[in-house]
Amino acid sequence: MEATTLVWYAVLAAGVVASLATLGYLSRPRGRWGAVARKRLVLGLPWGTLVAVVGVACFYLFVQDGLANPTNPVDIPFRAYSYFYPLGILTSGFAHSGLGHVTSNLLGTLVFGSLAEYAWGHFPTRRGDASFSSLRSNPFARILAWVLAIVVVAVTTGVFGLGPVIGFSGVLFAFVGFALVRFPIATIVAALSTRIVTQLYNAIRVPEIQQMAAESFSRPWWAGIAVQGHALGLLIGVVAGTALLYRRGVRPKPEHVWLAALAFAVDRGLWALYVPEGSETFRLFRALGMAAVFVLAALVASGAAATTRELVPSIDLSRREAAFGVVLAVLLAVSFVAVPLNLYSVEDPAAGLEDAEPTEIGDYTVFYAEDVDNQFVPAVPLPGDMDGADGRVDASGVIVVSERRNVWWEEVSSARLESRGAATIRVGGVTWNEDVRATRSGWTVAGGNATYHVRLGIADADRPVVFRADPARADAVIDGRSVSVEPTGDRFEIAVDREGERVGTAAVPAENGTATVDGISFVREERNLFAERDGTRVRVAQRSA
Repeated sequence: MEATTLVWYAVLAAGVVASLATLGYLSRPRGRWGAVARKRLVLGLPWGTLVAVVGVACFYLFVQDGLANPTNPVDIPFRAYSYFYPLGILTSGFAHSGLGHVTSNLLGTLVFGSLAEYAWGHFPTRRGDASFSSLRSNPFARILAWVLAIVVVAVTTGVFGLGPVIGFSGVLFAFVGFALVRFPIATIVAALSTRIVTQLYNAIRVPEIQQMAAESFSRPWWAGIAVQGHALGLLIGVVAGTALLYRRGVRPKPEHVWLAALAFAVDRGLWALYVPEGSETFRLFRALGMAAVFVLAALVASGAAATTRELVPSIDLSRREAAFGVVLAVLLAVSFVAVPLNLYSVEDPAAGLEDAEPTEIGDYTVFYAEDVDNQFVPAVPLPGDMDGADGRVDASGVIVVSERRNVWWEEVSSARLESRGAATIRVGGVTWNEDVRATRSGWTVAGGNATYHVRLGIADADRPVVFRADPARADAVIDGRSVSVEPTGDRFEIAVDREGERVGTAAVPAENGTATVDGISFVREERNLFAERDGTRVRVAQRSA
């Protein structure tokens, strides 16, 4: 470890220790927080939450092979594609798509899960009940019940999640909903503290960083949010927490619950309602989403704080029963909206891919194709122009297909592959995995046109060219001759035309090499290709990847 890194760690540790020491001094009597935690939790620790964190981390490290490749785990076989693939349904709530994904979920679980487990409690809360006097009052049984509830919620989010969901965030949002109706202000404080914990983790992992301005490829941040899955988890937690409030006779302040629910929903992007319109095109309904979170806050507050006063005396319906029924109905609606898609079966996985050259690994087939119909994501008819108006959403990029698993998924879009130049796709199952490598190489000619080819195959083997783009013609005209670069076989060629007729071709030379076509010398200098004739020299193309 470098000396500079040690210095930064020392500075960080000094700042954290000094701040905590000051807090300890100001919050006398000392040990008060620990005493409060021990009244509700065995040894003051949220054991059920800790078990969940360890379990999810082990799944990521050992089942998803995150130990060998932390930043690129095997996630394709663990997504909830449909009810016809039960493995994905059962495991999607525990699996994650990357190191940042699992880290953020586990840090959030430590914060919100601990608060929710504190609301649940390991010890009986009824006056006169004693620990170990019954199974219901047994602290270890209550810890086990908490762990089992976590497993049930994780599987439920897989069963009723919309699309190929993956991640523990459904359970994380359930923790929030459960805690929010009992401790609304503490939940908002916890939401802020998760950002503190995340930044502290980042500071420990990378104490110093230097970056330069550069072009990068990124989707809109909201296009990666599983809004329906998060709302599903939140409502599960709200329903469970509200039922516990009724049982214990606790009524929180409705304005606190409303504000906490609204603030959390806005902060965590539950307003980001969107639909895909193409491979990398999305439409966001911001106004509709904001209206929805205001309604959600009202529902949560009314369900948690409604009184037992009669609402409709003729049918003996109380305000509490009506409010709880509405919240439960919304939960069911959010759940069952995913059922039609999860019942969808890909009838012809290879439709539109007949001309693509496949790479087969186990029961998977991997293709590269452009502008084909997405067999998994249906178009949503909406006002205005959109790519899916004809009933399909276009897909372009590396596509993974498995008929046995009912998988048809655009794993890497063509735009992302263009930006990165290469991508590794990991396919497999519970006990095996294999890496597939895709690389994109090309040339951008004078005037901005570009051509390229894509290689695809098993990572540690020779990979053939499986896709060739159209030739690109440069704007430059040299002594009446036009120049094009076109992919041919597994290489690129220079083509020279005069008056619309092809007069010659040659392979693009290697670095520092030269090729001559119809009296024009083409000189390769690193990534640049120059054309020379009669003392004239012009750059006609540049290597793009």
